Amino acid sequence: MAISVETFFLDPTAQGTLQSQIQQMVAEGILSGRFQRGEKMPSSRKLAAHLGVARITVTAAYTELVAGDYLASRGRSGYFVSETAPEPPDFPQQPPSQDSIDWSRALGQRFSGGVTPVKPQDWSSYRYPFVYGQTDPTLFDHASWRQCALQALGQRDFASLTSDYYDQDDPELVSFIARHTLPRRGIIALPDEILVTMGAQNALWLAAQVLLTQRRTAAIEDPCYPALRDILTQSRCRVTPVTVDADGLPPAAIPLETDVIFTTPSHQCPSTATMPLARRQELLHRAREMDALIVEDDYEFEMSFLAPPSPALKSLDRDGRVIYVGSFSKSLFPGLRLGYLVGSAPFIREARALRASVFRHVPGHIQRTAAYFLSLGHYDSLIRRMGDTLRQRREVMSAAIAEHGLTVSGRGVFGGSSFWMRAPDHVDTQVLAERLKPRGVLIEPGHPFFADPTQGRSHYRLAYSSIPAPRIADGIARIAEVIDARDWP
Repeated sequence: MAISVETFFLDPTAQGTLQSQIQQMVAEGILSGRFQRGEKMPSSRKLAAHLGVARITVTAAYTELVAGDYLASRGRSGYFVSETAPEPPDFPQQPPSQDSIDWSRALGQRFSGGVTPVKPQDWSSYRYPFVYGQTDPTLFDHASWRQCALQALGQRDFASLTSDYYDQDDPELVSFIARHTLPRRGIIALPDEILVTMGAQNALWLAAQVLLTQRRTAAIEDPCYPALRDILTQSRCRVTPVTVDADGLPPAAIPLETDVIFTTPSHQCPSTATMPLARRQELLHRAREMDALIVEDDYEFEMSFLAPPSPALKSLDRDGRVIYVGSFSKSLFPGLRLGYLVGSAPFIREARALRASVFRHVPGHIQRTAAYFLSLGHYDSLIRRMGDTLRQRREVMSAAIAEHGLTVSGRGVFGGSSFWMRAPDHVDTQVLAERLKPRGVLIEPGHPFFADPTQGRSHYRLAYSSIPAPRIADGIARIAEVIDARDWP
């Protein structure tokens, strides 16, 4: 790997000859760890032209560095950082700087302090990772995605890669969403009613910013997606949690003064409850009575492998009051951060303007790569493969849960990738999660999902999206063993 010539620059205030300054630059780069053993140095001609010095000066500096074993010369290949170059020194720890800013006064707004679940970065190193939303690399079609990415990097798509769309999106991706993705949910939308976002969470943020003010009220499910509660808290609107039941959000319990209703009807988060068609109609009627808008987060609809999914709430809407949130991050991979908003043109126009003022648009290369992956059929193949695998894992987990006497608190009708669980009342699942980690097991405690975290003390979520089927039963057995231990307070 070659070191960029842009890494080097001469300090006009530096002392010593030009040759010694170049030697010092290279030596410091090696000793600081920025230049790694085996990396190729810029050619003497390129470095001399970049620094504005004679080539002989660079050549002389390189020669001295070879003599000091910082560099090695490889015939006609050039100069490389020596495989036996000095190791970076272990500098003594410097005393911390004294921050004199009173940040309690300096901060205009605070965004930290939420209870959003934090997944360990090393989750894949655990043998039994029952964590939600992570990718199983054995299921993803790396070769096809790489092929699509290379195609998007080609000369034909140069404009999509390099252009500033300003407030627009890749027309090929928008076209696929309009012609293929949305019709599967019974939704018909024009291009000016679709906005590509940086994942579903960004879509929810845009919707909250456009629709809510400090004087308006939002109704959310309880329990719910924790990040949504944080988003609404930051918008400073009034937030009313509404307790869900076995069928999801009960429309009659939504306060009359509500302006915007946030719901996950297809897969309630986190209970996995599916809202029946009759209740969906009831919810639309309730919203019409209150003149409220509805934001529908339709996450995981692709994972309906137990039965066909119910029609999206948006497909039943005849008033234009439902705003639909979709995402490819769960079905492809979470790091993709690619989602979309669907709503009436006046709403999308404002959301588009807000997005443009914050980050303009989702990177063109990501959009075009995804468009190829979707349009060439790779996405459908992936969904079928994931559905078959998740069905198998769900059957194994369901049997193991029953065998060990664990309690399922919510059971999805159509599929999904997780179980919503409840431990005995005396078990604090935060403590349970910590006790399980040394045994190689990761679970998600339930308290972050509730408006009152104490209500989620005994709940937890078990996902099967990233754990192989042969390990599930043993992992469930370990959970049951720790729950059944006699040393709980």
